[in-house]
Amino acid sequence: MNRRVVSEFMMEYFASDAPANTSWLGVPVLKPPCDLWVYQEILFETRPQLVVECGTAFGGSALFMATVMDEGKVLTIDTSLRNTLPQHPRIQYVQGSSIDGGLIPWQNIYTDRRMVILDSDHNAAHVLQELDMYSRMVTPGCYLIVEDTVINHPYMVPGILNGGPAEALAEWLPKHPEFEVDRSREKFGLTNHPGGYLRRRT
Repeated sequence: MNRRVVSEFMMEYFASDAPANTSWLGVPVLKPPCDLWVYQEILFETRPQLVVECGTAFGGSALFMATVMDEGKVLTIDTSLRNTLPQHPRIQYVQGSSIDGGLIPWQNIYTDRRMVILDSDHNAAHVLQELDMYSRMVTPGCYLIVEDTVINHPYMVPGILNGGPAEALAEWLPKHPEFEVDRSREKFGLTNHPGGYLRRRT
C-alpha cells in the first residue's frame, strides 16, 4: 500500500468533520469505519464471550460490538459515564479508573474467550499500566487492541503527547512474546491503531 497516499488520506480524514460525525444506530462512535469493520471481523472469527473496553465515551463502540455479537457481553469502563448512554442487554457499564484494580468485577471475567480494548487515557504511563493489568485477561487466539497508536504519527499533530499508546506498546511488547502484532488487520490502510492489533499466541 502506498504510504504517501495513505498519509495524505489520513491527514484529510482527521482534518474533516467525519471523526466527530460518525455514529452507530444514532450513537456517536469515535472510530473510523474501517476499524469498525475490522472489529466486526475479529468478533465473528474469535467469538469472545467477554469484551473488556477501557474508555466508554458516548457508548457507540460498546453498542456496535453488542449488536454485532451473537453471544457474550461487553464490559465498558470510564471515569465519567453520561446519562444518555445506550442500553443493551449485552452491555455492562462500570464507572471509575481503568487502572483501579478493585473496580473490575473479576469474578465475572473468567469465561473461555476474552478480548480487551484499551481506549481510555492515552498517556504512555497509563497505557503501560493497562497493558500489565489487562493483557493477562486475553485468552489465546483472542485480541488485545491498543487504540490510537496513531497519536504522534507523522500524519497526526506531532507532539500531541510526550508519550502515547505507540510509545507504551514499543516498551511493553518486546517483553511479552505471547502477543504478536497482526498487520493483516490494517489491510484498509485507514486505521487509528497501526501496530495496535495484538493477537495472543499462547
